[in-house]
Amino acid sequence: MPDTLTEAGQTAPDFTLPRDDGAPVTLSAQRPAPVVLYFYPKDDTSGCTKEAIAFSGLLAEFEAAGARVFGISKDSLAKHGKFRSKHELSVPLLSDEDGDVCERYGVWVEKSMYGKRFMGIERATVLIDGTGRIARIWRKVKVPGHAEEVLEAVRAL
Repeated sequence: MPDTLTEAGQTAPDFTLPRDDGAPVTLSAQRPAPVVLYFYPKDDTSGCTKEAIAFSGLLAEFEAAGARVFGISKDSLAKHGKFRSKHELSVPLLSDEDGDVCERYGVWVEKSMYGKRFMGIERATVLIDGTGRIARIWRKVKVPGHAEEVLEAVRAL
């Protein structure tokens, strides 16, 4: 298995991360359900809030299509809990505080803002089919319409 995710068709790196309520979530335990992992930079920022609200708004449709949806960032469980409560989010949020999963999925990247370079999470979404293979990857996601596009891809599996 490669160290980082680079393309569709690869087996998704397995992981166990805590969700916002403290319960562990193991990717391989979700099979045979398809899984949507959306990686986002930071709780309670403008784009991340809009994305979380969009996925939460469509969660029932994802579930009706048999899929599970998880948001992942390096924020702590406490921050995730506040973020979910503040915006009444229904999508479970997983905490990757040490960044291992972000690195394994290739979303921990060098970024640039106002001429400064720094490491951060690239907004990306990974769709994993029911066998644990990557069906599709969206990189450098633009939030408007993205959750709807991912839902259509889930329905097409």
